[in-house]
Amino acid sequence: MKIAAIQMRSGLDPEANLAALEPMLAEAAAAGASYALTPEVTMIFPENRDQLRSTAAPFEGHPQLARVGELARQHGMHIHIGSLAVPLPDGRFANRSVLFGPDGRQVATYDKIHLFDADIAGLNAYRESATYAGGDVAVTADLGPFTLGMSICYDMRFPRLYNALANAGANLIAVPAAFTVPTGQAHWHILLRARAIETGSWVIAAAQGGQHPNGRATYGHSLIIDPWGRIVAELDHDRPGVLVAEIAPEQVADARQRIPALANARNFALPGALQP
Repeated sequence: MKIAAIQMRSGLDPEANLAALEPMLAEAAAAGASYALTPEVTMIFPENRDQLRSTAAPFEGHPQLARVGELARQHGMHIHIGSLAVPLPDGRFANRSVLFGPDGRQVATYDKIHLFDADIAGLNAYRESATYAGGDVAVTADLGPFTLGMSICYDMRFPRLYNALANAGANLIAVPAAFTVPTGQAHWHILLRARAIETGSWVIAAAQGGQHPNGRATYGHSLIIDPWGRIVAELDHDRPGVLVAEIAPEQVADARQRIPALANARNFALPGALQP
């Protein structure tokens, strides 16, 4: 099975972002990919919360998603929109992944679980939870020879989610992202390879890359990693592009037989500590 990671440089106009995505999906399909993943915040990478509120469309009847469904049917492939902002009744948004099947229908959605709330020395506090509501359900989806586990960006720092996805049958894990340059240089490759190694799964990470109209810079370097933790394909830059690689489920079985970490895991107690 061939899979594709689409690297983008999303801006402030959803229609312009969709127009940039369409030829890259066509390129992935022409290369034989039957599954393509786009980055986090594919449809709009906003400058601020007010701009997001003025441009984010309701999920039902979403115009850009309707077009993506048409493209999935046209190319006969699974298209996985890494994420887009979906308005919620409380005034916040869900950071939602949407998977389309080759028939153009939505087959799965996932709302990003882990939100980045931090007090950083010398900077103002960052509260992703002020804009987004975290999801509370892990999601897998059938891709034929593979079972897809869905995650988004900051999720990758929480191994328990990936362990749960693998134990639920996932052997290909999607990580759409919009990593900053400093954290990307320090952690991107290491974290993604670790998630592949500890679960014995294929990992595909589609990234935002470059200088965006909102003033932010993202790291790029979309990756496809095998179950042994080897990087089998990489866009070694921050420019838009298409990354395609062939993957095989047999390598999952081999990695998990050689290092049966999922099977060997045990529950344990830590006296005096709060239980997860």
